[in-house]
Amino acid sequence: MLLFCPCCSNSLTISRSSANTADALGPYPAGQNRLECRTCPYQFLIDKKYYERKEMKRKEVEDVLGGKEAWGNVDKTDAQCTREGCDGGQAFFYQVQIRSADEPMTTFYKCTTCAQKWRAN
Repeated sequence: MLLFCPCCSNSLTISRSSANTADALGPYPAGQNRLECRTCPYQFLIDKKYYERKEMKRKEVEDVLGGKEAWGNVDKTDAQCTREGCDGGQAFFYQVQIRSADEPMTTFYKCTTCAQKWRAN
């Protein structure tokens, strides 16, 4: 969690007040936690438990690798389907560099017969 100063927009840090520090918000008891700005005199007393929860939206793997349009303009090659019972001998494929540059590209396949998807490193 990162909070920002309402006066100067710099990030606020958590600190403990020294013995009976006084400011516009009133005197702080010694050792009381507060949010303070390091560039201006803004301080905010933390007098209760403070937390904030945000649900982060997870991206789907397909969104990262091209989404629904990823298979729109791909080449075809001879490859045996990995699904049992499918005798498909051809598959659409495309390659993506998802690891470091010294590793080989990852190839994604989609069977032309049953639409089974798999990948090979």
